Amino acid sequence: MVSRRLAATRITPNQISFAGMVAALVAGGCFWGAGTTVGAGRAGLLLLAAALVQIRLLCNLFDGMVAIEAGRASPDGAFWNEFPDRISDMLIVLGIAAGVGEPALGWSATAFAFLTAYVRELGINCGAGADFSGPMAKQHRMALITFAAILSIAEPLWSGTGQILVSALWVIIIGAAITALRRSLKIVTVLRRKAKIQTP
Repeated sequence: MVSRRLAATRITPNQISFAGMVAALVAGGCFWGAGTTVGAGRAGLLLLAAALVQIRLLCNLFDGMVAIEAGRASPDGAFWNEFPDRISDMLIVLGIAAGVGEPALGWSATAFAFLTAYVRELGINCGAGADFSGPMAKQHRMALITFAAILSIAEPLWSGTGQILVSALWVIIIGAAITALRRSLKIVTVLRRKAKIQTP
C-alpha cells in the first residue's frame, strides 16, 4: 500500500534512502540528548528515537520496492542501497554511545556492524551469494535498539542510568561478531563445496 503510493509520486528510491539517513541522524541525536535529559523530556526523546529507528528501516525497505514497482532504478542505485545503511548504523549506534557516555562501545559496535555487511558483500564477490543471516543482522540490531529504547524509559523506576542501552551495545558487539564469523564460515564452506564439484 505505502510502496504503491510512493511509486505514484515523483519520489525517487535514492531520495527515500537519503530520508532514511536523516531519520537515523535525528534518532542518534535523540539518543544523545536523552543522556542529559530527565523526566518526561527523556521519555519523549527515547520514544522518538525508537520511532525514527523504525522509520529508517521502512525507508530501507521502500527504496527497493519503489525502484522495482515504479521502474525507477538508477545507475547509482547500488551505491544508495548500501552506503546510507552504513551511515545510518553509525549515526544511531554512536548516538546511543554518546548518550550513555561509552564512546568506545559505540565505535566497537559500529565496527562489528560494518563487518557483518562487509562479509555479506564479500560472499557476493566470491560467488557464494548474499547471506543475510543473524543473529545480529541489520533488522535484528534495529529491533534490539528499539526495544532497549522503550525499556529504558522505565529506568528511573529503579534508578537506572543507561544500563539497558549499554547492554544493548554489548549485545550488538557480541552478536555482530558471531554473525560475521557465521557468514565467513558459510562462504568458506560454499567455496570448498564448489571446488570439490569442479574437481574431476
